[in-house]
Amino acid sequence: MTTQQPPHPAPMHIPFPGRPEITLAARLDLPSGPPKACALLVHGYTCSMDLAITRRIAQGLAGEGISVLRFDLPGHGKTSGAAFADTNFSDYRAAVLAVVEHMRRNLHAPTILVGHSLGGAALLSAASEIPEAKAIATIGTPADVSEVVRLIGASPEQVRANGEAEVVISGFSFRIRRQFLDDATRYDITEGLGHLRKALLVLHAPLDEIVGIDNAKRIYAAAKHPKSFVSLDHGDHLLTDPADAAYAARVIAAWASRYLPPDPPQTGETHKTVTVAEIGQGRFANTVTAGRHRMFADEPVSVGGDDLGPSPYDYLSIALAACKSMTLRMYAARKGLDLGRISVTVSHGKVPVEHCEDCGSLSEGRSGRIDRFECHIEVAGDVAPEIRAKIVEIAGKCPVHRTLQERAAIVTRYDEPEAD
Repeated sequence: MTTQQPPHPAPMHIPFPGRPEITLAARLDLPSGPPKACALLVHGYTCSMDLAITRRIAQGLAGEGISVLRFDLPGHGKTSGAAFADTNFSDYRAAVLAVVEHMRRNLHAPTILVGHSLGGAALLSAASEIPEAKAIATIGTPADVSEVVRLIGASPEQVRANGEAEVVISGFSFRIRRQFLDDATRYDITEGLGHLRKALLVLHAPLDEIVGIDNAKRIYAAAKHPKSFVSLDHGDHLLTDPADAAYAARVIAAWASRYLPPDPPQTGETHKTVTVAEIGQGRFANTVTAGRHRMFADEPVSVGGDDLGPSPYDYLSIALAACKSMTLRMYAARKGLDLGRISVTVSHGKVPVEHCEDCGSLSEGRSGRIDRFECHIEVAGDVAPEIRAKIVEIAGKCPVHRTLQERAAIVTRYDEPEAD
């Protein structure tokens, strides 16, 4: 089963505890099929979640089977309720923890943290409060938060003397105030790295024109093993060459795979419950949890969804097709039949009862429309005509087929949310 990721994931909105005026904007990039892991990606200072480097890294990791949540820091991008000049590093650190809590509640806590530039510093600062994270990757990250102002071309002395300063980056004007400097002095990123107890990957371009390579040296030296360093060769600070961003994503995915928890052992038991919960992105997107399996459910774009996963009726068709295939496999094994590879295709539609000539007794005494599932069975083996008829008969006896044709008790209750 695969899911088709839309070109530009719909935005989701995350509340910022303690700052009700701020709403964090985020996007979720999904892989094709169940994700191997969940990652949090944080952009750099004056950047955004939709900047080319952030988008390309997210899409690259999704291509490696990792779901990625990226978001706009306070004062950046589409996040609302805060002006850039009024934000500081404490806000960025708090925003990281707010997003992680949202992921815990609605998705899955991140096992991989990836941060670019100051976003990497925010992750390193907050990582001790994210116990689920096993691996952290930083890209072009400064070792000293208080030096960020100087790194982007502003004079800390001027900021302190005048109370603020204006810088122009990539044609955009940004105003920086003294409160950012005062707040930054509270944090020493390298001091806590020796007690991080998480795998660290430092990626840095030797020719980085904004955050010099010496920052990578200081971060790497302060951390304890397991730690790794990867040079991004001729890349610049924003990895504007798509090939550099794609390379970074592949390296991060391959490196992080060593630190991901293994899949839970198979117990052989049937999953007694399936949980479906909204992810907070788009109108209908949900996560589906069945035991150790993670999937997505959504509606197609034509009815207002984002097509992140199969629709509810798609899942119903999947259940019917899978049940028929498995029932036929058990029958073939019991009878010693060489059916070869079995394939079942199911199509679903609602048709007027009077037009459903092959619906049998189900259409008797009914009016309006009826749900009709049409199943097509193929086997790779060469079977006799009488066996083909038996195949259709046995497939019609599968448990899901019977459940759909017979009445089932469906009891729905309202559960009060658990207290925190």
